[in-house]
Amino acid sequence: MLAFVHWNINPVLVHIGSFGLRYYSLCWVLGFIFGYLLVRKIFIKEKLGGEQVEALFIYVLLGALIGARLGHCLFYDWKYFSNHILELFIPVSFTPSGVKFTGYAGLASHGGAIGVILAVLLYNRKYHIPILSILDKLDFATPVLGALIRIGNFFNSEIIGAPTNVSWAVIFDRVDTLPRHPAQLYEALAYILTFLVLCFAYRYKYKHGIRDGLIFGLCITLIFVARFFIEYCKEVQEPFEIGLRESIGMDMGQLLSIPFILAGIFYSIRSLVTN
Repeated sequence: MLAFVHWNINPVLVHIGSFGLRYYSLCWVLGFIFGYLLVRKIFIKEKLGGEQVEALFIYVLLGALIGARLGHCLFYDWKYFSNHILELFIPVSFTPSGVKFTGYAGLASHGGAIGVILAVLLYNRKYHIPILSILDKLDFATPVLGALIRIGNFFNSEIIGAPTNVSWAVIFDRVDTLPRHPAQLYEALAYILTFLVLCFAYRYKYKHGIRDGLIFGLCITLIFVARFFIEYCKEVQEPFEIGLRESIGMDMGQLLSIPFILAGIFYSIRSLVTN
């Protein structure tokens, strides 16, 4: 009998009156703080103003949150939200018994990525910094935020892995009694490794005068390649994805990853061959 890890931690870190601070929320906040500090350091190194990075932080924060929320609603749960349009935008649900606060429980990384790109386009219109230059700087924050979000998912016992008998399997006691892949931690580790690759690529880019787009291309390629393959270690998030896996061997997360992977490869190669 293997001694699997039992995971049964309370997802609420601390209660302050009726408010409960969740590990997941804390991970989001820490991710944005660390990301902001990283990007700010790069802006200063490249002699760009502090005002510009603070404005970028606001654009990206809103873009990521709105995009991640809409991405979940449109890609994963449109059947419900098509009949509850107002709940796309406000954190409450309307039931026969009254109004219930739900928070923004669903967030999709693909939607967040699209939201960030749109936010950068709007930022570019005001500050006139080349879009790929912005994305090259900003993408140092992306794997850091992604890793912390997946750690938050682990604390929430959500986005769980498929059943397995590997020696490092985790039993999420709040879900069931099956040993499962700690898929959230697989992704977190992949994002940390992506960050290290980006640090190396940044030095290489400025040492050899590589065109903008290399960091952006590598970032989305590595992140979504990892996401694509780790999906095979996960349970599907929504029931309709079972049919997708049975028919084409992929779920929604994998299908949505393919355009990002192709775009990442394109921008990586473009930055190297057009230098």
